[in-house]
Amino acid sequence: MRKLLILDRYIIRKFIGTYVLSLLLITVVVIIFDLSEKVDDFVEKKAPLTAIVFAYYMNFVPYIVNLFSSLFVFITVILFTSQMANHSEIIAILSGGMSFRRLMFPYFISSLCICVISIALNLFVIPPANATRLAFEEQYVRTPFYNANRNLHYQLSPGVFLYIESFTTWDNTARQFTMEEFSGKQLVSKLSAESAKWDEAKKQWTLSQYNKRTLRDDDEVIERGDRMELQIDFDADDLKRRNNFTESMNYNELNSYIDQLKQRGDKGMKYALIEKNTRIAVPFSVFILTLIGVSLSSRKVRGGIGLKIGIGLALSFSYILFLRFSEMFVHANLLPPAIALWVPNCLYAIIAIVLYKIAPK
Repeated sequence: MRKLLILDRYIIRKFIGTYVLSLLLITVVVIIFDLSEKVDDFVEKKAPLTAIVFAYYMNFVPYIVNLFSSLFVFITVILFTSQMANHSEIIAILSGGMSFRRLMFPYFISSLCICVISIALNLFVIPPANATRLAFEEQYVRTPFYNANRNLHYQLSPGVFLYIESFTTWDNTARQFTMEEFSGKQLVSKLSAESAKWDEAKKQWTLSQYNKRTLRDDDEVIERGDRMELQIDFDADDLKRRNNFTESMNYNELNSYIDQLKQRGDKGMKYALIEKNTRIAVPFSVFILTLIGVSLSSRKVRGGIGLKIGIGLALSFSYILFLRFSEMFVHANLLPPAIALWVPNCLYAIIAIVLYKIAPK
């Protein structure tokens, strides 16, 4: 382990201190803008003040701060490194015999701390907070969820397939409910119903006007009726979840959910995989944006830090935009999430290396 010099501790202290201060200032700005946007919803739906403060904003702030953590790191590096350059501190450090590579050491120590904390928050701390925040938004901010999808197909387990023509969320009723069971390629049974209503109390489906056809060897048994109760590993919540539902799951729950969606062939698996890979890819961008920030701001130039901040903000916002754009590759089935979500990091890593090579000159 390389021993920390006084200079290392000085840079780490300025890095972390400026980072925390930037977070506090940006947090205030974000809360003001968000409150101005949602205040009408709060008043119209009579949201309690305690719920607004503790259920929403106490959980919204960690979410938004961690979401843009890389951006805050980048701005932090630009700010205090430019200040050091303008005070000729960088020139003095390099003239004293320290290489530009060695100068990066305290920066990456700081970035490592922020990256580890961000990953831990993403995987285990923020998801429970998101669950409370999303529940508040569902009650006081968002319009009621409506499932507009039609002709839904799921695989409940190997050989068991479910088809639903449509689902209405307000009464938890599925129309044209059909469940088929296969043994290999052979149809074993087929259960059809005009409708199926989810009973939340009994945790089961109640089928209306059902028709069940069972094949046994060369025999065929047909059963019909007005009402039938059915318990399967599939409930109304599976049809009422918004795409951002995965934000409320910790890492272990998310992995289990992805396995479940994969088995069912649910198209929502793409959103879950994007969420999983984003939680890891975004924190690692801290190292890349730190390298870009130091490379851009370590030289003293005329005009102060304004131009550097402008270039820095353009690069950081373009990174966030490109990260969102890369999700389209997943939805278009052009790239798997594990690759698409890392493409921005790879591209900006190349930019960072080029700037790093140029900076000492």
